[in-house]
Amino acid sequence: MSKLTHLDADGRASMVDVTDKDTTFREAVVRGRVRMQPETLKLIIEGGHKKGDVLTVARIAGIQAAKRTHELIPLCHPLMLTGIKVELTPNEADSCVDIEARCKVSGQTGVEMEALTAASVAGLTIYDMCKAVDRGMTIDAIHLVEKKGGKSGHWQLGED
Repeated sequence: MSKLTHLDADGRASMVDVTDKDTTFREAVVRGRVRMQPETLKLIIEGGHKKGDVLTVARIAGIQAAKRTHELIPLCHPLMLTGIKVELTPNEADSCVDIEARCKVSGQTGVEMEALTAASVAGLTIYDMCKAVDRGMTIDAIHLVEKKGGKSGHWQLGED
């Protein structure tokens, strides 16, 4: 395992200097899910929630969060994202909403944090909109499943 990179020569926290890194295409894909009662999922699917279209609001929240990741995560570089996609798929078999966030950039550093933030905030938004009817929801298994580009190249979950 490589050493942590957010420490300077004196061991203090610092933003990584990417000045000398090449600008390359980079992409990250993150997945997660929000588990809930079947009745809650039914409300979401049928659009019967009194707060409105839960999935559309959560998708927009995830996109906005990805764009502002550098404001939320200390030492994270501000990136000019070229693509953000947040997919929210109702899964009746598991009584959940599956989340997939995909972020793209041509830059000097990766977009894993942006995709993780997008998926997390989308899940939190679903929870916020539905908590009045289901306080037992859980936001589970938010994890990186694939990254492309940069010095380390292509990585996919399960290929370690």
